[in-house]
Amino acid sequence: MRPLYAAGGIIAVGLAAVGAFLPIMPTVPFLLVAVFCFARSNPAWEQKILDHPHWGPQVLDWRERRTINRRAKYMAIGAMSVGAIFTWYALGDPWHWVSIAILVTAGGWIWTRNE
Repeated sequence: MRPLYAAGGIIAVGLAAVGAFLPIMPTVPFLLVAVFCFARSNPAWEQKILDHPHWGPQVLDWRERRTINRRAKYMAIGAMSVGAIFTWYALGDPWHWVSIAILVTAGGWIWTRNE
């Protein structure tokens, strides 16, 4: 099972890296999956994520208290909004509705989490 968890963690880190640059795709949820997988396969890699100066505190906030800080909420919802606007300009109707649905669903969930 360890190799499967390691592969899942590596894939999740890759998706998180993509999410760091694309406004419509999240980063921290993929890092949470990576930490989960690495805790079962490679604790040193888990610790690298937890020790990261930018992403580590957000992962720890969720892991320990199930909270998302206000700045992260604004950044996430703002990035998803930019992605929805970009989709509207780049792809138009009906594709921008997919971005809006993601924004409403994921953004609503993010907004209702504790701070």
